[in-house]
Amino acid sequence: MRTYFQEMLKRKDLLYYLVKSGLKADNRNSYLGYFWWLLDPLLNVLVYYFLLKIVLNRGEEEPFAVFLVIGLVAWRWAQTTINSSAKSIMKHGSIINQVYLPKSIFPISVAFTQMVNFSFGLIIVATFLAFFGVMPGWQVVYIPLIILTQLVFLLSIGMLLAYVTVFVRDIDHLLTHLTRVLFYASPIIWAGGRLKGQEIEIGSNVITLDFLVDYNPIAIIVESYRNVLMYQTNPDFLGLLNVFAISFLLFYVMIYFYSKNEHKIIKAL
Repeated sequence: MRTYFQEMLKRKDLLYYLVKSGLKADNRNSYLGYFWWLLDPLLNVLVYYFLLKIVLNRGEEEPFAVFLVIGLVAWRWAQTTINSSAKSIMKHGSIINQVYLPKSIFPISVAFTQMVNFSFGLIIVATFLAFFGVMPGWQVVYIPLIILTQLVFLLSIGMLLAYVTVFVRDIDHLLTHLTRVLFYASPIIWAGGRLKGQEIEIGSNVITLDFLVDYNPIAIIVESYRNVLMYQTNPDFLGLLNVFAISFLLFYVMIYFYSKNEHKIIKAL
């Protein structure tokens, strides 16, 4: 495994190139070019604001636009990373079959590429905070901690999906539906407190919906962003610690797994 890590370090220039080329590919041949890094999250927020606040008259959380933009920008990083990571190894199949490369570098590059995109989304968040007069408190210093937790979480999930998808191609088709379910099951466009204490009946069993917030890593991360940026309170330290620890363990396991089994990828491709 140490040899595998050393090989990854030798390829740090490739990682930088993949991140750079991934950023360029997102807006290639578009008239607005890199302006889409700002325009895309902004339009996404406007669409959901129109649907929820104006059409459905939902969104009691005030200011709802700020509440919405924080959730959607954080979710956008997760969704794009999950979907792109699953295809990352297959996308570079021609390179993999010609030159030996640590295969884990491809899903890793996706997570970092989308983190750069996320940083531009934070500019939109800051704009909304300023426009609606929401001033974050000193707790804003915890933002790097939340970002690091989300990065490690997405790295671990991305590496798992990238490997599995090579052998089970149906995963790529299912992800669109699974991420949609995760989106609506997470407090992206609704407040997590709404589900506290609510129950559903499945046959003779009664299930509380608290787990959708308490044990949902996306929920923990999004709510932590809102606590820091919107409510001037501390993030969910215990929740973030659990997400980070489990994600880091999975990331370590996946690195070990890649080092022992990634030769099988070439055969599958």
